[in-house]
Amino acid sequence: MTVRGIRGATTVDVDEAETIITATRELLERIAAANRLNTEDVASVIFTATQDLGAVYPARAAREMGWVHVPLLCMQEMAVVDSLPRCIRVLVLWNTDLPQSKIRHVYLGQARALRPDLTEEVEP
Repeated sequence: MTVRGIRGATTVDVDEAETIITATRELLERIAAANRLNTEDVASVIFTATQDLGAVYPARAAREMGWVHVPLLCMQEMAVVDSLPRCIRVLVLWNTDLPQSKIRHVYLGQARALRPDLTEEVEP
């Protein structure tokens, strides 16, 4: 088994805890469904949020989903001129036998513009 990375991102309209939790939960659910991810196989998850988001840690969504034994880390995204505002990014490190070409990355909302080459529409 190899550790593979699953990337994803989403955006929110406001810096409010419930909005951030809801958007992050949707992102994680879509990543899990698209990749048939079992949380027992998740090595760790790294979240970043842009500097304009600070109401809550995005990792709280994962904890509320039951990801209690998965190591989670939240960090602030570096400030880049003209970067996408109110953006939550995630890197899920996943133990899998799938080759990198079979990993499905999920970008939602305005974050779809970040990596259109990696993303395809994933049904909820």
